Amino acid sequence: MLIHARFFAAARDAAGAESLELRPADPTIAGLLAAVGSTHPEGGRILGRCSFLVNGRSTTDRAHPLADGDRVDVLPPFAGG
Repeated sequence: MLIHARFFAAARDAAGAESLELRPADPTIAGLLAAVGSTHPEGGRILGRCSFLVNGRSTTDRAHPLADGDRVDVLPPFAGG
């Protein structure tokens, strides 16, 4: 299963890339984060607070299932006005 992930702002720094194509062992957002964390463990603090768009639909549920070809946007917490 191939997942297309894009990372924005602080999430991009945490993942070490603007975008990645990943094959997580666990087909959930948590599995996707674990796959990223295996190569960038220092990013876990930031990635653990992110929200997500899966194929354009918002979720914060780490158990959200993923399917082959899904596109996941990883969005860090936003602040400001």
